[in-house]
Amino acid sequence: MSKILVTGGCGFIGSHTIVDLVENGFEVISVDNNSRSNESILNGIEKIVHKKIKNYKVDLCNYDETYAIFQENTDIAGIIHFAAYKAVGESVEKPLMYYENNLTSLINIVKCAKEFGVNNFVFSSSCTVYGNPDTALVTELTPQKKAESPYGATKQMGEQIVTDVSSNTFTSILLRYFNPVGAHPSNQIGELPVGKPQNLVPAITQTAIGKLPQMKVWGNDYDTKDGSCVRDYIHVSDIAHAHTLALHYLLNKKNKTNCDIFNLGTGNGYTVLEVINTFEKVAGQKLNYIIGPRRSGDVVAIYANNEKAKNELGWNPKYSLEDMMYTAWNWEKKCAIE
Repeated sequence: MSKILVTGGCGFIGSHTIVDLVENGFEVISVDNNSRSNESILNGIEKIVHKKIKNYKVDLCNYDETYAIFQENTDIAGIIHFAAYKAVGESVEKPLMYYENNLTSLINIVKCAKEFGVNNFVFSSSCTVYGNPDTALVTELTPQKKAESPYGATKQMGEQIVTDVSSNTFTSILLRYFNPVGAHPSNQIGELPVGKPQNLVPAITQTAIGKLPQMKVWGNDYDTKDGSCVRDYIHVSDIAHAHTLALHYLLNKKNKTNCDIFNLGTGNGYTVLEVINTFEKVAGQKLNYIIGPRRSGDVVAIYANNEKAKNELGWNPKYSLEDMMYTAWNWEKKCAIE
């Protein structure tokens, strides 16, 4: 049973990935300082996998505290690095905070990995690395444009750091997710935004439940089928399973290069208004929303060519947009009761 360190393990994707790893035979430890997550999510994980997950409440920007985790766990076989700030809008307002947090934490975790001989590294990247691409459908080889936000820039820089340190002995995978949404089918874990949600689906569900009085669609004058932005929405459990497959890929030495890259999306582009309409159909209620101006940092349209992940990792996303909305809505209703 290989031990895997998951950074940001109490976060949205991190928590679902811990579940998938445990269900596939891995031992997992987590590190999360809960600055952007809720420690209670560990209880939900425990209910699903029937075992406690050790979480180190450590800020990865603190090198000494990060180093101490590795000293205590000298048998770590691989690392999945999620821990980062991730709100596009906030990054535009507070760029230095994003550069400092996202890059310092990555550098510290990689330094410790190399020091302790942990040679399998999976980096949580993002489709924001493509910037505003010339074509909406992107492959791993699509040329990167200038990032549209400081958040996107930290992912571009993070990829460069991981690529530069990768070698025959330190192998890595960059997973570029598109838009993770939904919640675990068990309804025990899901997205728990701290403060006002910055992403579309929790904004939808919080408006529908009454936590927010109204939500805003940022622009309806883009060159798309209905004027709203196009994104590739992917269920978080599908994303989580890709990380388990990526670790198997590295541990079994199937990697073709020292640093491999995979897009994680369904391959379907949906507009913001199409997502809202799908939610209204699944929930059986109308959503109170208005159209606002364009938001700084938003890309017009982007969705994934996922053939490489399918062919090389054996990954096949199985959840539909309706499933995504259904599980997200069930999770929101559960949170409202609790």
